[in-house]
Amino acid sequence: MHLISTAVSEWQRPELFRQPLVGFSAADDPSYEQLKEIVGPWHLRPQDILPQAKTIVSFFIPFSEQVILSNRGQDRPSRAWAESYVEANKLINHISEEIISFLQNQGIGAVTIKATHTYAESTLQASWSHRSAAYIAGLGKFGVNRMLITPVGCAGRYGSVIIEQEIAPDTRPVKEYCIYYQDGSCLDCIAVCPVNALGVDSFEKFTCHARLLENAQEFTDIGTCDVCGKCVVAGPCAIIEE
Repeated sequence: MHLISTAVSEWQRPELFRQPLVGFSAADDPSYEQLKEIVGPWHLRPQDILPQAKTIVSFFIPFSEQVILSNRGQDRPSRAWAESYVEANKLINHISEEIISFLQNQGIGAVTIKATHTYAESTLQASWSHRSAAYIAGLGKFGVNRMLITPVGCAGRYGSVIIEQEIAPDTRPVKEYCIYYQDGSCLDCIAVCPVNALGVDSFEKFTCHARLLENAQEFTDIGTCDVCGKCVVAGPCAIIEE
């Protein structure tokens, strides 16, 4: 959607964000039902959120190279990384509402799920995964770091809008973008985790989350910045040149 790229440009933060990627998936794609097994039974299907759902619009706002590089080389997240996180969440919510308004003016129903903090604090279980929806929409493939790696990298934020209009779904890529899944090398993301929460076949989400809450105390003047991103920025998958 042209609306999405226009909104990113009009946000006027080129030092934080690159141009977005957009993908579409069908609401009746069996992959959404499979998320109840892969993620957990608490994960909602599009129809659970919007009964007449036909298409999910997924979009990715990649962080700039400047932001990515700023978050390398130190134990705690950079201020630029924290600011980008907060600004991206605001931008995603803004874009989602713009899409909904545009469609509703044409008589098309649409709903969104806010950019972040949709999980239960006690379990860290979220009812919707923007990354999983983006995967189904063909925007990329998952890496060892549990991030979705797109053709332009994995450092950035995702949004989803569920709509009542049918749009042809995008095909999912066959290519692996994660170097480890290509040839068994790299694993920079695991090596750099400051709390050893990440493994090839494991992820200690409560250990990771505790670290995020610690980091948030460093940036209370910016907003809710429960961030780290070390596993995101460490390797060559952080930013990929088209």
